Amino acid sequence: MSAPAACPYTVVRDPDTVRDILHRPDDFSPANALLAVTPLSGQALRVLQKARFALPPVLASNPTASHAGIRKVVAGFFTPAKVAAMEHRIHKLAREAAAAAKLHLAAAGQVDLVQAVAANPPAVIMMEMLRLPVRDLAQLKAWSLDSLELFWGWPDPTRQLELARSAAAFYTWLRELVLEAVTAAPEDGAPNLFRALADHGLTIPEICSLGYFLLIAGQETTTQLISTTLFRLLEGSRGMAWEEASSGAKAGDIVRHILATESSVPTWRRVAARETELAGKTVSAGDEILMELTGNHGFLWPADGGHPSVSGGTRRAGPTPYGLAFGSGIHRCLGAKLAELEAAIVIQETAAALPGIGLHESAPEWLRLLSFQAPRKVVAHLV
Repeated sequence: MSAPAACPYTVVRDPDTVRDILHRPDDFSPANALLAVTPLSGQALRVLQKARFALPPVLASNPTASHAGIRKVVAGFFTPAKVAAMEHRIHKLAREAAAAAKLHLAAAGQVDLVQAVAANPPAVIMMEMLRLPVRDLAQLKAWSLDSLELFWGWPDPTRQLELARSAAAFYTWLRELVLEAVTAAPEDGAPNLFRALADHGLTIPEICSLGYFLLIAGQETTTQLISTTLFRLLEGSRGMAWEEASSGAKAGDIVRHILATESSVPTWRRVAARETELAGKTVSAGDEILMELTGNHGFLWPADGGHPSVSGGTRRAGPTPYGLAFGSGIHRCLGAKLAELEAAIVIQETAAALPGIGLHESAPEWLRLLSFQAPRKVVAHLV
């Protein structure tokens, strides 16, 4: 993966300044939030266009007045009551995954906990909460990682073309799902998300645009949060023993710690909609802002390993408030409580089912994109 020689963003690390940006959407627009970090080549664009790939601004990147109404529709699927009602289901899925991991460990002597326990439960829960059919999970997981790399990575032209083909296949699958869902009769009087969005007045391309990133963010970032938490627990670097995490309270504590120190979404972007002031400095219209939400291993921009100039002060010592991991203001992640609950339960059930394990690979390869990070594997064995 290549990288440009210079960072095109004004980097903001101070939590108070980041929060200020997120609470000033009229000054700092989300319009660039989902743009590809590496501009798409003509070849890649042609592949996407052939699949009718389109991402009109609908939710995360929508700076218009329509955002509030659309967000309300989506929020209706993630209410506190609906999240709480899924707790038993999450425990069941996590327990089943942990039991399967235990069998694999006994047979093979080692097990990759990312694939065994972190990958599928968040995807199943997301689809069930959205009242969409649970299918093609392995393909959805692969498409999700490819799309994250396409939009937040630095792929060379050959790799970018491969990723564009994957994104086109994902979008074709998604469009078929949307067309199926918008004509489906509501079950128990409640529509699925895509039908609810159609009833709100969204077009098929708009529903596909929202669904494209929601089906990724709604599960892959939770998988990544679980993966990092599993790795740090087994590594023993966060002051908590593996066995302690079999307690629900302790599992919740370590998840909140990871959210504060190295969440799966360490940075996010905004663009100045007009000339304005930020932390006593003038920001010009069109300036792109890269906000540090949580710790990112010094990986704000990969060109030379160093940080570009910083606006708004330096990051405070110690972890930031973990709530900033999900953003703040009118674009705060709607699935924040669900992600935290899922991660804690998967950690708890895995630690309870697999006592006496340790890291088989102490230095795994990490996914490191502009706005996403996690170990790609967490291979464990009996100690």
